[in-house]
Amino acid sequence: MKVGEAAPKFTAPDRAGKSISLEDFQGRAIVLYFYPKDNTPGCTTEAIDFTDRLAEFQALNTQVIGISPDSIASHGKFIDKHNLKIMLLSDPEHQIAESYGVWQLKKFMGKEYMGIVRSTFLIDPTGNISQIWSNVRVKNHVDTVLQSIVDN
Repeated sequence: MKVGEAAPKFTAPDRAGKSISLEDFQGRAIVLYFYPKDNTPGCTTEAIDFTDRLAEFQALNTQVIGISPDSIASHGKFIDKHNLKIMLLSDPEHQIAESYGVWQLKKFMGKEYMGIVRSTFLIDPTGNISQIWSNVRVKNHVDTVLQSIVDN
């Protein structure tokens, strides 16, 4: 993926099982962030940070969408447990993650496995990628994303 390219189209279920597509947000910017797993420390912090700043994103005509391989049931519990207001989509077969290039070989404690590399894509209202953050560190990430939108 490169800045300026058309964002890969996708359709995935939200917590209620409703199909959500990239095209549903035409004319709005989208913050599309990929995260490894519901209810883990970094992922929880990131989701809460996006929720806490959601009104600011909405004021800038921007939809925030999180995607992970977790099930819609897991997303529902995660949303309820932390009172999340952002949209979370389920990608259990990691097809969307693969199309965005974030399903990669990872290493942890000497073991290699395939998983999500925490990444965020800013998609402009015409459907093109305007910014990419890879190997995201959660601390201050939401501030960085929000400032990028304000600056454009």
